Amino acid sequence: MDMISGLRAAAAGTAGTGVDTARSRALLSDDLVSAFSLRGRTAVVTGAASGIGRQAAITFAHAGADVVLGDLDRDGLEATAAEVVAAGGTATVAPTDVSDRSQVNALAVAAVRAGGRLDVWANVAGVIRTCRIVDATPEDLDAVTRVNLYGTYWGVAAAGRAMKHGGSIINVSSAGGEMPAPTLSVYAMTKAAIAHLTRCAAAELGPAGIRVNAVAPGFTDTPMVQRLWTRPDGSVDEDARAQMLALRSAQSPLGTTATADDQAWAMLYLAADASRFVTGQVLRPNGGVVM
Repeated sequence: MDMISGLRAAAAGTAGTGVDTARSRALLSDDLVSAFSLRGRTAVVTGAASGIGRQAAITFAHAGADVVLGDLDRDGLEATAAEVVAAGGTATVAPTDVSDRSQVNALAVAAVRAGGRLDVWANVAGVIRTCRIVDATPEDLDAVTRVNLYGTYWGVAAAGRAMKHGGSIINVSSAGGEMPAPTLSVYAMTKAAIAHLTRCAAAELGPAGIRVNAVAPGFTDTPMVQRLWTRPDGSVDEDARAQMLALRSAQSPLGTTATADDQAWAMLYLAADASRFVTGQVLRPNGGVVM
């Protein structure tokens, strides 16, 4: 029996005890909706132009949030905003280079201006480069670290200053930061650092009512990984795609890979009151590849 079925059964069990069963079920339903609702809240999502960031923004909007979208890709942001509006939500497009502290601070100001307050901040923006450690250049380290680590750090700092009524900060780590990842050492290093930054920030910001958690996704079919099956001319090698998805699926006890939706649902839990007593944690929607 799943959680929802169990709760419904418990509510139904009040029949014959003098309790109005229909009213109990209605109250239970209201509590569940409220626990995952972001109605009346303002949420910032970086990396919102595509992939997990786009889906997180859409999911937050479905939950009732006014979303503020940050990314360097303005066309991608406009496309995400259109989907948010189609979902019945409101979206503010705010092109942002997360490696630039002043632009991240401006994103926080834009969010407060748009919604009157800031309640949720999701640091999703990230980049990846493949190289062997012996071949890595300073530019490789700088390019990845400035977006993944600096961008997350500046986002945590900006959100921590702007959240005047408490709130939830969600960082994106990775299964790649918890297991050996040949040719992905720079990326893995930044993602491992994000996990510990999350714990430090949770300790610092908790007294202000701000929760800080992270998700560490496993392999997720998004534009970030499409390089693995894209030919030099930009076309998709469907055979290579099928082989890679099969390989990654075989690594999971569940026998599958994730979609952006899987990560967005986990992020909604961390954003909403359902996780009000959860902070300093790394949630791992990875299909069991790291336990």
